[in-house]
Amino acid sequence: MAKTKTRAKKKTSGPTEQEYILVDEAAGLIFESEEALFGYFEEAIDHMEHEYQSLRIETDYSDEEQIAHEHYLETTLDEPEEVWMDDKTFEDFAVYHFIKNIQEGDEQFTYVAVAYVSSEEEIPTFVFIHFPTRDPKMVEAFQKGELVYDKTFEEVSGGAVEGDALGEGDPLAMGLYIAMLKVRGEKDIPQDKFSEFANLREDTIESADEIWRKNDLDGNVLVCFIKEYPDHETTKDLTYIAVTQEDEESNVHSLLFSFPTTDESLVDRYRQGENLQAEEVSQESAH
Repeated sequence: MAKTKTRAKKKTSGPTEQEYILVDEAAGLIFESEEALFGYFEEAIDHMEHEYQSLRIETDYSDEEQIAHEHYLETTLDEPEEVWMDDKTFEDFAVYHFIKNIQEGDEQFTYVAVAYVSSEEEIPTFVFIHFPTRDPKMVEAFQKGELVYDKTFEEVSGGAVEGDALGEGDPLAMGLYIAMLKVRGEKDIPQDKFSEFANLREDTIESADEIWRKNDLDGNVLVCFIKEYPDHETTKDLTYIAVTQEDEESNVHSLLFSFPTTDESLVDRYRQGENLQAEEVSQESAH
């Protein structure tokens, strides 16, 4: 069974030293007892518990197994990979869905926590339900509302250049970009320096030395533009690469991301598929 938990601060007040539970002081959510606190949120708790139980499959974690995994709640709240804000389900307040993928030995699962977030401090102060799950459909059910935090996007946004799909959080662009970061040489140009080479993007696309087209495993048509800058004023052995996605019907290219590199082995990874002559490719607007 999914569980509730309070993370609210406690405060004493008045000559009797009455202790209050502060869920959201600015919003007036101040309670004299946990009984009053849980009573206020009872309807929301019951709603989420019903939703969870209606989606739960037999092969997912048992109640006993959930207890063994509940220590992942704190890291899910403190270091989530995604946070979704749902302001539609309940009229009086929004709830936030914290999601984190966990690797425990050979076991992979996702931890989900639905919480109230204080409007003043912007921290979760009350957890309606929290649970581990192996079921992707269960996770999808709690990825609702507005995605207000995406750890992956935070990690890659520094490499985005205005107008590309990476800067818009496009899943394909982010996935390919992260794969590129993982295989870059340690001495290659650091990500926080990418913006210094962004002015080379258009030149690379318009007058590439090499253009390569390939289909990935998901059927996406990727076209990579490669241009060497041997006489670059600041960086020796510089190559700039722009990765686009081609629409098979219109041949329009949407710009996924671009980057500079001095790693020749990394450049070779983008020399895959069909080698095109520059004049064969119709350049269109970026994503």
